[in-house]
Amino acid sequence: MRTFSFMLFLCLGIAASSQTTISGKIVDESNQPVPGANVSVVGASVGTVADFDGLFSLTIEQELPFTIEISSVGFDTADRVITGPVTDLIIVLKEGTELDEVVISASRTPERIFESPVSVERFGIKEIKNTPAADFYGGLENLKGVDVNTNSLTFKSINTRGFATFANTRFVQLVDGMDNTAPALNFVLGNLLGMTELDVNSVELLPGASSALYGANAFNGILFMTSKNPFDHQGISAYFKGGLTSQEAAGDNEYYDYGIRVAHAFSDKFAAKANFSYLRGTDWYATNTINVLDPSTDRSDPNYDGLNVYGDEVSTNIRGVGVALVSAGILPAGAENLLPNEDVSRTGYEEQALNDYKAESVKFDAAMHYRPFANDFEIIYQGKIGKGTTIYQGANRYSIRNFFLQQHKIEVKNNNFFVRAYLTDEDAGDSYDVRFTGININRKWKDDQTWFGEYAGAYVQATLAGQLPENAHALARQTADTGRLVPGTLAFQQTFQEVTRDPDLSSGSQFRDATQLRHADVNYNFSHITSEIADIQVGGSFREYKLNSFGTIFTDFDGPIRYSEYGAYLQIQKKLLEERLKLTGSLRYDKSELFDGNLSPRLSVGYTLGADKNHNLRASVQTGFRNPTTQDLYIGLDVGRAVLVGSAPDNLDRDRRTYDLSGNGAAVTGNQTVTVTGREAYENSFSASSVINGAPVQSEAALVQPEKITAFEVGYRGKISRFVIDLSAYYNKYSDFISTENVIVPLYGEVGDDGLSLLALQNGDAQVYQAYTNSAVDINSLGAIIGVNTKIFGEFDLGVNYTYAEQDFDKEKDADFRTNFNTPKHKVKASFGHTNLFTNFGFNTSYRWSDSYFWEASFGDGDIPSFSVFDAQINYKIPKLKTTLKLGGTNIGGDEYFTAFGTGYIGSQYYLGLTINNL
Repeated sequence: MRTFSFMLFLCLGIAASSQTTISGKIVDESNQPVPGANVSVVGASVGTVADFDGLFSLTIEQELPFTIEISSVGFDTADRVITGPVTDLIIVLKEGTELDEVVISASRTPERIFESPVSVERFGIKEIKNTPAADFYGGLENLKGVDVNTNSLTFKSINTRGFATFANTRFVQLVDGMDNTAPALNFVLGNLLGMTELDVNSVELLPGASSALYGANAFNGILFMTSKNPFDHQGISAYFKGGLTSQEAAGDNEYYDYGIRVAHAFSDKFAAKANFSYLRGTDWYATNTINVLDPSTDRSDPNYDGLNVYGDEVSTNIRGVGVALVSAGILPAGAENLLPNEDVSRTGYEEQALNDYKAESVKFDAAMHYRPFANDFEIIYQGKIGKGTTIYQGANRYSIRNFFLQQHKIEVKNNNFFVRAYLTDEDAGDSYDVRFTGININRKWKDDQTWFGEYAGAYVQATLAGQLPENAHALARQTADTGRLVPGTLAFQQTFQEVTRDPDLSSGSQFRDATQLRHADVNYNFSHITSEIADIQVGGSFREYKLNSFGTIFTDFDGPIRYSEYGAYLQIQKKLLEERLKLTGSLRYDKSELFDGNLSPRLSVGYTLGADKNHNLRASVQTGFRNPTTQDLYIGLDVGRAVLVGSAPDNLDRDRRTYDLSGNGAAVTGNQTVTVTGREAYENSFSASSVINGAPVQSEAALVQPEKITAFEVGYRGKISRFVIDLSAYYNKYSDFISTENVIVPLYGEVGDDGLSLLALQNGDAQVYQAYTNSAVDINSLGAIIGVNTKIFGEFDLGVNYTYAEQDFDKEKDADFRTNFNTPKHKVKASFGHTNLFTNFGFNTSYRWSDSYFWEASFGDGDIPSFSVFDAQINYKIPKLKTTLKLGGTNIGGDEYFTAFGTGYIGSQYYLGLTINNL
């Protein structure tokens, strides 16, 4: 027993003696603390993070001596050899430049941004804290080459290099490796299922084609958001922002945004974290009442169709109504001749009556990290849920209410590999189509046949009484609208609820959705084995879609639609000539079960110049491809102005619609109705532009195929004196460019018969379809970007960048094809600030100017005037409370603008924020 006790105490003594405690402070060259700096032990998975005052403490069970590494974004990394316990270690970090920052996205492996083979932008913790935007996601708008289209207070769509709508299917957003695209909508709902600001570790943006590494749809660019690891970033942090939004149409409205992060390492093997955030405010009102059919007229036009007015899309030829009334004996013979041969529309409701403009975002996520061997091998479970209310503008305006999106991921990784699998599940909640809400509220109150009949009868009576046509139209509308439901009344609200809870678009406006996406990918980096030869990586992915809209979006009325795709890639990277020359080659193969396989190669070369290696030249040629989206393939949706029909071969006969024929059509065919399938849009239709021009010809719309791009890019990064310069130029060649084409299907006859089909057009017995297809015309785009960052007047930060973008497309060769380039030719952005103007006080400002451009999308086409935006913030740190106060505003001055035709004008946003313990 005595021997056992002696051995026990001896072991404890040895264990105790093997523990080394070190503590100290991390400061910059101005002796200011560097909060959040990482302190790690080289060769071990042990580390900590400096607190708000730059202080750190670390107890290590490791034989002496060992080396610790100290790093922080924006500073050069420092090493210290530890030979024994120390409690007053002072580590001074030398400020680096943005060229020293490390990025991962460009090559799927850590490398200095200076040596990246392609263009890449980084938005780190420092930039997040200093952004004058109301949230970090909005701050991305200040990155060079980035376009942000604002659909809503809570929904901003990010894009690079042109060709974008709010349903931006050419741009991918990855959050901790998960694509957070809503699989049925085919686009990212801003930061709805993104990250809380407290948990963001870094944001990287890779503009341009990246299919060689990231597969389908990595076409225009990718946004990577990476969260903080709970082993490295522990503790409780929180923020609160409150303020107001100000818009001429909506007035001044309060908004608030708050969040909390909790993270703890229970041991060197297990750590966990949880995040929660909530935002609520009032959205930007959309109040544009321009007549989209004839902008030169106003509401006095009998066939008025206002842009942000809904229900007035329903129209008919009023003389045709008179003919039917005479045939039914309701009007006397000859009365039809008193009616004008023109279209008349029903009276619509403005958007404010159909949408409460509530903006809301609720996010929660949790993760458990397990390191079974206390080294870099890690097993992670991560779950994310997001619920929100926003506005989406696609073919129509949609009120996205209580939209729910969730993701669950399992990942196994170390420094050399990862294997991950995740599930994305969406639920449309109480979302509804604003246009069909207006249409069907009208129809619930009074059906179209009755309304137009009353209009025609009143017009005839007014004409017989000697009224001029203008007055006769006004009296006819007043008569037909007698008793119309008035917004704000109980009857209107009850009808509104009935319509928005009905998923049948013939009587309601709700859209339902429970679509899922399942994805798995793997990557292995052999560099630790093959570094003497080259750095080699291999990987692959698999994805399956399960479309389930219950027939409200897709043609899945008889059950879910499933299809899948997979891919594999290889990358080889080699440095030569004293590591000045860097060669990178990549190749990826992808296959969708609906299309042939596709190869995507990439080749890049970079060369570092100068005695101090301060200059880097790069050039690359890479390919990308984009599979048609779930909607391109399987949509079957009547949006009022057109029927959207996907072109998957098995979708063409799934879309079946029954139409009422005009009196003339019924006489010709002997039938009152006719059934049309989606196949007719591709096999029996006229080009819409040819019909408008009075010379109908058959449409050449073909079934959609994958879109391809070949991208050429050259660039330079370097430091000249105090100036950091980054410039690039690119040229993109597209083939089989995917977009939509409006076609007109005659309800009887065969296109080309020169008889019956033309008679159908003449009688108004035709339906507009929007076909998803490819352009046979060459479409190219080109652009250039230059950015300069420096310090002036001592330590003031100044950054300026300019972006040029243009498309090369001969519209005359394909008049019906819509490229949706939607990008200004010229953009200028600038920032000016100081992180420590005087003790604990800093500020930052940003300025953006955009050239005018033309917006082209299914909801509407129109000019976007040029605009200038100025944002600013001041901040004050309270070290004893580990707190930062931040006061700021966006679009200061309130010069309202908009980035897309049909959206609300963007006003000003002012906020006061409080952040506690965010390291």
